Amino acid sequence: MAPAGTPLDWTGVDVAVPRRPAGLPGVDMAGFRQRVPARVDIAMVAHPSVTLIIDLSDGAGLVHDAAGRCERGSVVIGLMPGDLRLTGRGGGDCLQIRLEPGVAAAVFGAPAELAGTVVALADLWGRDAGRAEARLRAAGSWDERFAIAAELLGRRPAARRPVDPEVAHTWRRTLAGRGRVRVDGLAAEVGWSRRRLWSRFRAQLGISPKRAAGLVRFDRAARLLAAGHPPAGVAAECGYADQSHLHREVRAFAGLTPAALAVAPWLAIDDIAWPAWSPRRPARADQGDRSPHAGVRMSSGCSTRL
Repeated sequence: MAPAGTPLDWTGVDVAVPRRPAGLPGVDMAGFRQRVPARVDIAMVAHPSVTLIIDLSDGAGLVHDAAGRCERGSVVIGLMPGDLRLTGRGGGDCLQIRLEPGVAAAVFGAPAELAGTVVALADLWGRDAGRAEARLRAAGSWDERFAIAAELLGRRPAARRPVDPEVAHTWRRTLAGRGRVRVDGLAAEVGWSRRRLWSRFRAQLGISPKRAAGLVRFDRAARLLAAGHPPAGVAAECGYADQSHLHREVRAFAGLTPAALAVAPWLAIDDIAWPAWSPRRPARADQGDRSPHAGVRMSSGCSTRL
């Protein structure tokens, strides 16, 4: 993963999170506002969610470049999209929604077809995509936007066939175990053979159970590194054999070294935007309670006017 040409200055960004849960299991949301028009160039770090980015920015909008394939505006990003960079110039707003793959299957169709790629939202929702953007732009607060987004997502599953309960259970157990699970044990839990679980899981989610476990474990390691935990401790806590093993996995999933991943802009404000997923930062005598991203403005609730 190549480094960004212009690092993103998060101190020029407002972050909004819902005051209350969206009421949709497996869905997390965060809103972002670029207060001062500036160049945006940020590389995505893989995480165990299907990501919906609704572009509400001014001007030409965001460009999502995945290995030379570019999509502009609102997009859906599948699991393991590879080398993906978000670029743009200007200001405005962006709503990011992260969905568990089983939820994404109901909202967008089979996530297996989304794995490893980026698809324009209009290609999946047709004219409904434009209508959704218009409603979100017209909203008077971030809380109103979160409510609209929850309504839109909640309406979609009626016509979609969900993933097998056994596949959904396997995914949830993988998350709960932070990736430190054995496929044989998961297969036994759902009453399937290893081969059947492997086949159905891959057909419905687009990655194998083993790869999913590796992604979930990597995600935990990435968040710990970004929170300032030392690589040796991260390797031990996440179940890697040693630091070399951690290094190889970080390189495989992110194309970076652990040291570079620890300062990746995509992860820099995870504890603000995605607090439920983020570990505590280790206490440091020279830093006290001072956040490494001091100046980032965070808000929640319907009082946040647009």
